Amino acid sequence: MMMTRRQNPGRVRALTLSIALLAMVGGFACRSPESTATSQTATPPPGPVTIDVVRVLEQPLDVQLSLPGELTPYQSVALYPRITGFVRTVRVDRGSRVRAGDVIAVLEAPELLAQRSEAQSKLQAAEAQMGAVRSKADADRSTYERLKAASATPGVVAGNDVLIAEKGVEASQSHVAAGQQNIETARQALNVIREMEGYLRVTAPFDGVVTERNIHPGALVGPASGSGAAVPMARLVQINRLRLVVPVPEAYTAEVKAGTEIPFSVAAYPGQTWSGTVARIAQAVDVSTRTMAVELDVANNDGRLAPGTFCQVRWPIRRSGLSLFVPSGSVATTTDRTFVVRIRGGKAEWVDVKTGLTSGTLVEVFGDLRAGDEIAGRGTDEMRPGTEVRARAAKPAA
Repeated sequence: MMMTRRQNPGRVRALTLSIALLAMVGGFACRSPESTATSQTATPPPGPVTIDVVRVLEQPLDVQLSLPGELTPYQSVALYPRITGFVRTVRVDRGSRVRAGDVIAVLEAPELLAQRSEAQSKLQAAEAQMGAVRSKADADRSTYERLKAASATPGVVAGNDVLIAEKGVEASQSHVAAGQQNIETARQALNVIREMEGYLRVTAPFDGVVTERNIHPGALVGPASGSGAAVPMARLVQINRLRLVVPVPEAYTAEVKAGTEIPFSVAAYPGQTWSGTVARIAQAVDVSTRTMAVELDVANNDGRLAPGTFCQVRWPIRRSGLSLFVPSGSVATTTDRTFVVRIRGGKAEWVDVKTGLTSGTLVEVFGDLRAGDEIAGRGTDEMRPGTEVRARAAKPAA
């Protein structure tokens, strides 16, 4: 009886693994270098990137900026007393309209009455004394003239008497001059007191509106003394003519010209527009704000505009020459530079620029650009310098 020999399972698995390894080695050995190279070059390299391009435009800059401004009175004055006194009457109140010369308040100072009476008495005394001195001077001159006439006859009048009379006339004339000086001094003293009494009536220096009143009858007022600032009795402002003060950024002050009419609006009257005329230019830049103050004269005869109002001024910006413009999307910005991507010779290159004002969809640029240069319609730092590009048909930037 024949017996079947059993196979060892471990030897079968080892034999199968060996055959698989030999097949893999044979496959690698059969691949030639030519076939490897052919497989690597089977995918063609990418071609130039196709992008949209626009052209740099050259045109005049004529835009309007919205700048803040503030209306201020053309004239404003705080009224203080020039002498110490009590308030007798107040003729105005906050909001009162006055004309130049109108009385604002009347003061009273009793000590001035005494000073005026004393000055008048001194003047009267000096004038009375002057009358006596003039009478004596006239008498001395008459005596001298008679003696001088008599001395023409020899032996009638002694020559010494004539000389004494002449000296008396000279002395009288000196007394007259001194008396005249005393009268003038007394008169000036009286005039000073009368002028001080005129200060008791506080009047308006110009047409305007009282915006502040700080006194009432019976209050003691006087000039400021020491380092402390006194409170004004009243404040008067001129409102039929206003100043519109506009802080213009220094970059936009080169073309500011006097006489230019500029529109503005205020929040109190939505939809309405006023205008002012450039009248005064500071000609100096404020180093803290980097702006230059420009004043516009604004007519306000109807009184609708109030001093202290904030305004939105449509400030015109113009340049004497032409400016270069590109679409705002063409300008790319990174942490260290601002640039546009110019296409030249089928390759991209970065051109550093500085941006200026915006006019619609265009932005003003300054840099190594020329009108007509082709630039990428969309600026991005992903398009590295030297990248080969294929430009599509150029289209206007506007």
